[in-house]
Amino acid sequence: MSTVEPQAGIAPPLVEGQRLDQATFHERYEAMPSGTHAELIGGVVYMPSPVGRDHARAHVPTIVWMDRYAEATPGVEVLDSATTVLGRESELQPDALLRILPEYEGRTATERGFVRGAPELVVEVSKATRYVDLGPKLEDYERAGVLEYVVRALDPDEVIWHVLREGRLVAVPPGADSLYRSEVFPGLWLDPAALMAGDRVGLRVALHQGLATAEHAAFVARLAAARVSPCGGCDLGDM
Repeated sequence: MSTVEPQAGIAPPLVEGQRLDQATFHERYEAMPSGTHAELIGGVVYMPSPVGRDHARAHVPTIVWMDRYAEATPGVEVLDSATTVLGRESELQPDALLRILPEYEGRTATERGFVRGAPELVVEVSKATRYVDLGPKLEDYERAGVLEYVVRALDPDEVIWHVLREGRLVAVPPGADSLYRSEVFPGLWLDPAALMAGDRVGLRVALHQGLATAEHAAFVARLAAARVSPCGGCDLGDM
C-alpha cells in the first residue's frame, strides 16, 4: 500500500469528520482554497454544503433586525458569519452574533481579526444544518457560556430562543404578547411570527417598542459609563 506524504511546509487539507485541536484546524483552514467553509465543533471538522436561497433569504431580516438594535445601542456590535474561537476544540462561524465590545467591558476579545470568547448572543439560521445547530453546536455554545442562542429554523419554520440557565442552554417561550425579549440586551424584542413571515415592518415595530423602553435607555447609559478606552474594538493582534 502506498501513501502520499504532504509536501514540506504545506498544511494537509481539512477533511469532514477529522478530529483536530483549534490551532491545527485554523492553520489548515487558512491554507484551504478560497470559498471553503468549515467549522470545528467539539473537536470535529464539519464542512457544510453551500448556502442555499432559502437560508440566504431568512438570513437577511435576521441580520437587519440585529443591526438596527446595534445602531441604537452604542457599545454593541453585530457581526455576520465572523470566525469565533470558543476554546481549544471549537472554532465556529455563527450566522450572526451580537456582542458588547471589549472596551465597553464585553466578554469577548478581538485577536488578529477574529472574535475570541463566547459572545453574549448568537443566531443560527438552520435548514440542512438543523441537526448540527441544535445538537453539537448548541453543546459548544453551552460549554463556552454563550448567554443567549437563537435558532431560526426552516422546514418547518420555527424560532427557538435559548437562555443559559445554570450552565445549560434552555429553550424559553415568548411572552404573553408572543414577543421574545432578550435578557442580555434590554430592548432587543423579537416578533417570531414576523421573522418567519419575512415581515420587516412587523419586526421593526416590535423592535422599536423595545428600544423605547426605560430598560433600553438605562442599558445605553450603563454601556457609556463602562467604556474604558476609545480604541473602537481594538484588535489585540495589532497592538
